[in-house]
Amino acid sequence: MQRRHTLAILAALGGAALAPAAWAQAKFPQRPITLVVPTAPGGTTDFTARLITEPLSRALGQPVVVDNKPGASGNIGNQLVARAKPDGHTLLVSYSGYHVGNPHLFKQAGWDPIKDFAPVAMMTRAPQVIAISPKLPVSNLKELIAYAKAHPGKLNYASSGNGSIQHIAGELFKQLTGTFITHIPYRGSGPAVQDLMAGQVDIFITTPAGVVSQIQGGRLKGIAVTSKQRLSSLPGVATAAEQGLNGYELDSWFALYAPAGTPAEVVQQLNTEVNKILAAPEARKKAEDSGTDVAQMTPQQLGEFTKKELEHWGRVIRGAKITLE
Repeated sequence: MQRRHTLAILAALGGAALAPAAWAQAKFPQRPITLVVPTAPGGTTDFTARLITEPLSRALGQPVVVDNKPGASGNIGNQLVARAKPDGHTLLVSYSGYHVGNPHLFKQAGWDPIKDFAPVAMMTRAPQVIAISPKLPVSNLKELIAYAKAHPGKLNYASSGNGSIQHIAGELFKQLTGTFITHIPYRGSGPAVQDLMAGQVDIFITTPAGVVSQIQGGRLKGIAVTSKQRLSSLPGVATAAEQGLNGYELDSWFALYAPAGTPAEVVQQLNTEVNKILAAPEARKKAEDSGTDVAQMTPQQLGEFTKKELEHWGRVIRGAKITLE
């Protein structure tokens, strides 16, 4: 009787010992993965998310879906992921204007870019393109500035929301050129581009992915890019510096984050797979054609980069005296 009792105890202890091991060996992912995009469909954030969905699904053996959650200048989508279960199944495709701009522009954004997120992978970077309505009677940057000065308050510019890089870019443009142009925030780049083509808004300073095809097709005018060199996808569009507007260089970046507390091994697995996808020639070609460049970092590098960018854009926003409307 005593021997049977001892065996029963050992069996129970053995089962208890095996349970953690079995749990630890559970493979990720266990169900579909959601990439939350804090903007409306269209634009570079959405493009970047969709750049990795199919290959990531193949690599992980589970569906990877994009869930657009626009509104409140990205705060809705960011809050959703910050509060999600930290198991790697809900991720944020973050836009730099929101991730490192909003904390300096909102007293209560509802999330913290450092405390609430685990850095996973950098994905793409892009300059800005100054795109204008085809109805505007100008064809280059100097003419746009002259027209804005001759018609103060008549022109307006779009952004994907208060506090976005597009908002900051517009305010910096006004300060550098001494013009008065009204800001009109949208719930993402897609709706802003549609209104720009319809002539309901005059100017949109945004990343190339959302406007390259429209400029190439003549539905929009591209009058300047904010990089040091011209874009291969828009070789006929001169840089701002080439047209006399020095110091107007702006880059956006798009990166993948998980909720804070996501297991390190899950973060590393995601980083490895995303970097493989972005290193493939087809992904690089798609990015280049859209006017963006693939950018890769380890989770640790992205974490350090995020902190530096948070400090940098804080200085820019304070220096430009940008406040939310």
